[in-house]
Amino acid sequence: MPAKNALLFESLKVRELELLNRIMISPMCTYQAELDGKAHETHLVHYGQFALGGAGLIMTEATAVEARGRISAGDLGLWSDEQVPAIKRVVDFVHQQGSKMGVQLAHAGIKASTRPPWDGNSFLDNSDAEKGAKPWQTVGPTDEPLAADWPTPMALSISDIETLVEAWGAAAARANTAGFDVLEIHGAHGYLISEFLSPLTNTRTDEYGGEQGRTRLACEVVEAVRANWPEHKPLFFRMSVIEGVDIGWSLDDSIKLAKRLKTLGVDLIDCSSGGVIGMHGKYAIPRTPGYQVFLADAIRSQARIQVSAVGLITQPNQAEAILQASQTDIIALGREALNNPYWPRHAAQVFNADEHFENWPQRYGWWLDKRAAMVKGAGQ
Repeated sequence: MPAKNALLFESLKVRELELLNRIMISPMCTYQAELDGKAHETHLVHYGQFALGGAGLIMTEATAVEARGRISAGDLGLWSDEQVPAIKRVVDFVHQQGSKMGVQLAHAGIKASTRPPWDGNSFLDNSDAEKGAKPWQTVGPTDEPLAADWPTPMALSISDIETLVEAWGAAAARANTAGFDVLEIHGAHGYLISEFLSPLTNTRTDEYGGEQGRTRLACEVVEAVRANWPEHKPLFFRMSVIEGVDIGWSLDDSIKLAKRLKTLGVDLIDCSSGGVIGMHGKYAIPRTPGYQVFLADAIRSQARIQVSAVGLITQPNQAEAILQASQTDIIALGREALNNPYWPRHAAQVFNADEHFENWPQRYGWWLDKRAAMVKGAGQ
């Protein structure tokens, strides 16, 4: 397919930001930050590889708005001004390569204070404290634990929620100081905002509970962030469009919320699925190629807002077909990008969008063009 027909490599404008292509690296936790939430040298290499690989937009992993909002002791944070310089170095490098960078601001709620998945994914205990990862008090909409054998969270009071909303706003201001181009609010996957949205985890009876109140925290966070985030910069919201198959938060709920968030200044819904319960077992969506694309399609068409699609999108032609069918505005790559950080560069070759490697970093492209000629000649 010639480049002029490939939507994957058409630019995309969101507010005043123009992305050079429709490829986004999805937020993926690395659990490699310093114990004070500062970016590590690893982050420069990790995110830098995606910039060299040609992605239009690179999102950070979940970045906590307060220390107790970390998923693990190794999470990035933006709850302190002291955390800005280390992550700004990463942002600056990404910009030097021509890509844009976004930050995903998050709070883990009752799923905080845990070990990385390769270390059991269970809650921290005193044995972890000896390694510097001392467990901390988790918080949530109620005092119901994640599971029977997990610690009891502290139910957030009204004043606690107000303080948290302010923390989101302050973190947004720091994200701007760090030079991020896009800010995404993490409202998915059973973390704090998602816990408030879900009827399975939010059984409050005050103004933050019930059919109308469950969306209040999400809206207040958006308002606080938008007030501290420049008007010309895009704001994304990551949403579990469905919590699970026939359980909890529903597609209709998401469409209504997306419409509301659009009026509050959200520009794009980053569409995923799963909550505290619905990511596993009989409630999980079967993992087939592009298994969550239908969710992005529904939000885009019914809420009339820009969206990103993610979930086992692995092949260039598959990604292009999704865009051509107007099911999404952005293709988000997660583990496929870990497997092949140069996926965007290779996809451009598939669509003849960079026949002579001119869009690669010059120090790579010059040699690769010569190599391609040699390979072609050797095959004749």
